[in-house]
Amino acid sequence: MLSDYIFKSTRRTQITYPKDAALIVMFSGIGPSSRVVEAGAGTGALTTALAHYVRPHGKVYSYELRGEFINTAMKNLQRAGLLTFVELKNKDVTMGIDEKEIDAVILDLASPWAVAEHAYTSLKPSGSIVSFSPTIDQVVKMAEALAENSFTDVRSYECLLREMQVVRGKTRPETLMTGHTGYITFARKATRPQP
Repeated sequence: MLSDYIFKSTRRTQITYPKDAALIVMFSGIGPSSRVVEAGAGTGALTTALAHYVRPHGKVYSYELRGEFINTAMKNLQRAGLLTFVELKNKDVTMGIDEKEIDAVILDLASPWAVAEHAYTSLKPSGSIVSFSPTIDQVVKMAEALAENSFTDVRSYECLLREMQVVRGKTRPETLMTGHTGYITFARKATRPQP
């Protein structure tokens, strides 16, 4: 199961939880044959989910600054059988995106607002950008950068997940839950530049 590959991945950084990966995939609109730029590969947990959904003819171009993270991500992607759908790039995405006519740009990095302009240039019309950020200050800066770069339909969410203990006569929410992991901000490239 896909969530097994994510939870049981070799970790050198925090992983993207399946609850967040599911929202990212759903709201980004990616699917088979999509071309996706991802930045902040880390362990490759989110990369694994993205590659799973773009196969068999799509591609994930994953930008990562740290070589040791690229090696970890590569091993995790190989273990999941998804490495052929990913190109790992040891590059700084804030300096630019090589790919053009991309379906989605997905960011999990400290300063996603530094990528907004590059993302707009690389995305297809109506393409989506998704940013995962642990703090609300990052969300505010990202929303402002998206508006400044003619993105539309800017929305931010927090996804909380609580399992239920289901036993006849004792059904209730579990005491422990996966609470705050981060905020997810989505936007679309305008089909025409905004005035």
